[in-house]
Amino acid sequence: MRFLIGLSCVTVLLAGCALAQTPDSASNAGSAALSASSSTSSPTPSTSSAISTSTSTVSNASAVHLTPDANGAVPPEEIRALLIRAEEKDLENDKQERNYTYIERQEEHRLDAGGKVEKTVIRTSEVLEIYGEQVEKLIAKDDKPLSAEEARKEDEKIQKIIDKRKNESEDERRKRLEKEQKEREEDRKFVLEIADAFDFRLVGSELVNGRDTWVLEGRPHPGYKAKRKEAKLLDKFAGRVWIDKAEGQWVNLEMTALDTISFGVFLARIHKGAHIVVDLVKVNDEVWLPSHVEFRMDAKLALVKTYREDVQQTFRDYKKFRTDSKITVLGESRE
Repeated sequence: MRFLIGLSCVTVLLAGCALAQTPDSASNAGSAALSASSSTSSPTPSTSSAISTSTSTVSNASAVHLTPDANGAVPPEEIRALLIRAEEKDLENDKQERNYTYIERQEEHRLDAGGKVEKTVIRTSEVLEIYGEQVEKLIAKDDKPLSAEEARKEDEKIQKIIDKRKNESEDERRKRLEKEQKEREEDRKFVLEIADAFDFRLVGSELVNGRDTWVLEGRPHPGYKAKRKEAKLLDKFAGRVWIDKAEGQWVNLEMTALDTISFGVFLARIHKGAHIVVDLVKVNDEVWLPSHVEFRMDAKLALVKTYREDVQQTFRDYKKFRTDSKITVLGESRE
């Protein structure tokens, strides 16, 4: 999972949810290999014992220093420097995350016009990295194990992913890596534009999981003109972000849509008031990973079909692979 720097994930998550037309399309296409979950690694203890709240190992040189004016406004150049550091940390977190397996549980409440729950759909997946690709294996629906037939289909889906990566040519791999690098560069440009799109104000400091954080409130900058196509939605949001003072890492995010957001002329529309919360936690004193995501929205597809949803995602049981661990492909003998 790629979180960029929080603010950019808002539009991605909301748009993705709005465009999901079935429970399956909202879920993950990939999954973990059968043998990967049981024979490819020696995991460390899970989240309950691996999460760290200690700041003693953090260098003072990396501490965040903000100099707000009398009204709490933080200079744009300081925000820009903070965003650059946060993006660099996000890239590092993304690399480190590839060394971890974890369990993702999504609980989706579909609401009627009055806000009452009409239907609840719960999907639980195991997430692993296979040949450099993060994949997910559905392991339960509505907190109940899959049927034998459903499990078999998941196995077949995973085998296709394994076969595709195993047989990837050098040219295909080069093109894939070049595409990923290009996407990272585009991400970086997008993140830097956030400093121009919002006016940030320091509203205080709070302890989050035992760590001292700055609390910044961001609202659209009057007269902001987006330089990039994907940044045109930024002026539709406002919210708060919690920044770890010792590391410059964003740890919590809350954002709300200030106006209706349209995707294409007739594609989708997300109404004012859509809300998202993202929480990160430090694991093994080395990487910040998601612990909780929730979003509420009222969306309309093709200006006809309405979706009213309240979605909760939790991430748990982070376990680290040995760096020398090897994925055992189905049908392949282990050494």
